[in-house]
Amino acid sequence: MKFHKEGWPSLFIVLVFSAIIIFIARHFFPQFAIAHWFAYILSGFLTVIIIQFFRDPKREFTIHPNQIIAPADGKVVVIEETMENEYFKDKRLQVSIFMSPLNVHINRYPISGKVVFFKYHPGKFLAAWEPKSSTDNERTTIVVDHKDGQKVLFRQIAGALARRIVWYCKEGDTAEQCQEMGFIKFGSRVDLFLPIGTKLQVNIGDVVKGSQSVLAEI
Repeated sequence: MKFHKEGWPSLFIVLVFSAIIIFIARHFFPQFAIAHWFAYILSGFLTVIIIQFFRDPKREFTIHPNQIIAPADGKVVVIEETMENEYFKDKRLQVSIFMSPLNVHINRYPISGKVVFFKYHPGKFLAAWEPKSSTDNERTTIVVDHKDGQKVLFRQIAGALARRIVWYCKEGDTAEQCQEMGFIKFGSRVDLFLPIGTKLQVNIGDVVKGSQSVLAEI
């Protein structure tokens, strides 16, 4: 188990905050043991939260050229045919994965291929389960062109708590299935838009793991 690089700024802030409240408790309330314990417990709680949120568990994975692998940990909350109006401008099969604050928040490429489209959109911070979050929230859009000509679009979507989306890709990059392509802080959602007729391996309510769970067959 490693600590993800995106967590160091947050951990630093928590440690500084913890040092301040412990100093205040001991310096200004030396006779009140309850104040000391409150400071210790709050500091420990916040530190544990940050460490578990930014955990980076070691995972073994196998490349599956003809499968679409989950790009994130979470629960499948949407499976439906819908219009994708940004890139394809036609009907696609949407699969959405909701990431709670308890999930690992690393995002991974669902297929291998070439990144043929990337765009960052500033936006709102609606709750991730709101239907409009897919089009109104802060988000990124990435399209990977598979070697067989199939294209998969997926989006990192910020939520009510998630106020920072991180990505490590740009147009022209080579995408390697299951490799890290980004991170979303403090809970959110990832949407995938697949060709109509794609054979799914998951149902609504299923819990999936990034780089481990098969979502569909290409």
